[in-house]
Amino acid sequence: MMISAAKTVLIMKTLEFVRDTKKDRVTVACADGMVSVSSKCAYCRHCTGIVTGKRVAPSPQREALEAIRRGSGSDEGLMTAAMMFNMLVRDGNAVACDDDADTGFLALY
Repeated sequence: MMISAAKTVLIMKTLEFVRDTKKDRVTVACADGMVSVSSKCAYCRHCTGIVTGKRVAPSPQREALEAIRRGSGSDEGLMTAAMMFNMLVRDGNAVACDDDADTGFLALY
C-alpha cells in the first residue's frame, strides 16, 4: 500500500495593475476601492507577491519582516525590501492577494 501526501491548492485573487503614466502611479481594485500599490498593497497583510508574467515573486516586505521577527533582519533590510517591491511593481502586471473574504487593507506591521 502506498500513501501519498494530499495536495493543497491555494487559490488567491490576482488584482491587475491600472497604470497612470501621467501621474506615474499604479493602482489596483481592492475591496477598499482603487488603491495605490506602492503605498497600500506593499504594506498589506493580504499581499503575497507580485505577478510578473507567469511567475509570482513573493512580497519582499513580508520576507524582511519575518527575518526581523526571527532576529536575523534589520531596519535596512526592510527599507531595501520596499525598494525591491517597487522594482517588482515596475516589471510586474498584477498583485497576488489572499483576501478572499474582501475585507480590504490590513496593516502588515
